[in-house]
Amino acid sequence: RPATAPTLVPFLVTNAVSCGKNRILMLYLDSADRVKSAPDRTVKVAFYDLGRDPGKVVATAEGAFVWTIEGERGMYVLDVDLPEAGTWGAEFTTEAPGSPAETVRMTFPVRSQVATVRVGQPAPASKTPTAADVGGDLSKISTDKSPDPAFYQTSVADALATHKPFMLVFATPKFCASAQCGPTLDQFKPIAAAHPEVTFINVEPYKLQVVDGTLRAVLDSRNQLQATEVTDQWGLLSEPWIFAVDRAGIVRGSYEVTITPAELTAILPVIAAGG
Repeated sequence: RPATAPTLVPFLVTNAVSCGKNRILMLYLDSADRVKSAPDRTVKVAFYDLGRDPGKVVATAEGAFVWTIEGERGMYVLDVDLPEAGTWGAEFTTEAPGSPAETVRMTFPVRSQVATVRVGQPAPASKTPTAADVGGDLSKISTDKSPDPAFYQTSVADALATHKPFMLVFATPKFCASAQCGPTLDQFKPIAAAHPEVTFINVEPYKLQVVDGTLRAVLDSRNQLQATEVTDQWGLLSEPWIFAVDRAGIVRGSYEVTITPAELTAILPVIAAGG
């Protein structure tokens, strides 16, 4: 292999990119598909609208590193505005102490729209399960082994009706396809305790039923997990997913997989103030 060949390849974690403002998640993989994202590895990206002018940089972004599992696994968050749907190109440049800069290009589709509820839209008035629905037995509505009772006191519909700002966390520790739901849910427990002015709500994204005292997935005819009505109302493409909603019921933040400390610090006062 030539000495100049890249040793790392960028991988887009984000399921769908659409025209407008995007929060794109990505990581780096080595030749053995091992994750090589790290706090001391920088990422700079230039974006090109290939259908309009393949040689013109339309937007640039720098990746903010975030641990998805503290000290073990991480990725980068890129905030970028892509004004047009179509085929786009991205040029990723990365460097880290002791290793030279590497640049890799890739193409990806930008959709005209996606199903997921977007920032600026009204939050669906979903009737999410609460402790009151199950006589206080949280094992009937959550697969979290150590559930925070506060996360199941208020439904989304009730929070909207009473103008409470809330963070909605779609996460299923037991059935998560990404193995990220448990760590993300645990991340919010101390945050919720420190911010009583904001309501925190956890909801399982898949259809579940209690069998012999245990929550089990209700599979379809192909033995696949089935999204709940609430999951469909919010248009989720993956899990976990976090939404921040203000007192007026408007979605002010949407975060796939996890949220960075900087994003959290920025969004909590916004929703608490109602915008």
